[in-house]
Amino acid sequence: MDHELLLQTKKHFSRLGLAYFFGSLIIIAIQTAAIAVCGVIDPSMAISNYNLYFVIVMLSMYLISMPIMALLISKLQKGDAIPKRSMTFGQWIIAFLIAYGATYAANIFGNIITQLIGAIKGTPVTNALGAVLTDLNPFVAFFITVICAPIAEELLFRKLLIERTIRYGEGISVVISGLLFGLFHGNLNQFAYAFLLGCLFGFIFVKTGKIQYTIAMHMLINFLGSIVSMMILRASGLIEFMEAYMDPDADITALTMRHLPGIGIFMVYALVLIGLTIAGIVLFAVNVRRFTLIPTELSVPKGWRFQTYILNLGIILFSVLWIAQIILQLFQ
Repeated sequence: MDHELLLQTKKHFSRLGLAYFFGSLIIIAIQTAAIAVCGVIDPSMAISNYNLYFVIVMLSMYLISMPIMALLISKLQKGDAIPKRSMTFGQWIIAFLIAYGATYAANIFGNIITQLIGAIKGTPVTNALGAVLTDLNPFVAFFITVICAPIAEELLFRKLLIERTIRYGEGISVVISGLLFGLFHGNLNQFAYAFLLGCLFGFIFVKTGKIQYTIAMHMLINFLGSIVSMMILRASGLIEFMEAYMDPDADITALTMRHLPGIGIFMVYALVLIGLTIAGIVLFAVNVRRFTLIPTELSVPKGWRFQTYILNLGIILFSVLWIAQIILQLFQ
């Protein structure tokens, strides 16, 4: 690849990064405005009616700022159409189990890292997502996390993004999809698994050209990871148990016996998660040779890829914005 073509490629990825960067600024600005509006309507809304507050703030992103972000991205040149290929139900299930296993394995890794950071700084790193879901009505949580988020995120970080990078090869399309998707979550707890999940979903999309596969998979993973887990936590009484357990005057033996059925329910659920995670890892190991990514004539040669695809103004600005958010979350 000659120098001029390298520069053109770098400019394309910079423009792509700038679209995501300015789209992110719009999201932050509109959500900030939505929070201000809620404060004007009812200064105590974030406490007295948290479900309504959450819906207003999140819908401002999904219905206003994300469509604007999508419009910015859509202005950039697309590559050739990705050939449409169908997955059998069995293939979809295998892919789902691999994605599910990868999600929880990476989540464990991410939690270990955040726990270590919390130990170093002397205060725990809060899991923002967990705290939010605990306080939400299940129907509100379902609408936002299972319906809105998967559709919007798959369109932004798979379809629109990969359609504009695929001409440079499947490899960079998959990696850049995972990287931007992971950073966009804005916290270290989610970055580890969101990056890996983004790469797996990107792989599925470049091989099938059908966004409905990854939307459905994303919905199911969010449903199991967010809604089902919180329902089990609430039903088991484990949240109340942990709160009471922190009381230095609590009778630990009596407390444990009273919550024993709930602890048992949660242990069964944890074993199911472990089983699914192991199944996903085994399936990945068995099918790893199938994870091949095809380059194109426009693929950047080794030695030039990082500085071309990543070290450009747009991708740097997007990365710095969201890395700053991650750092702020770590030290809140």
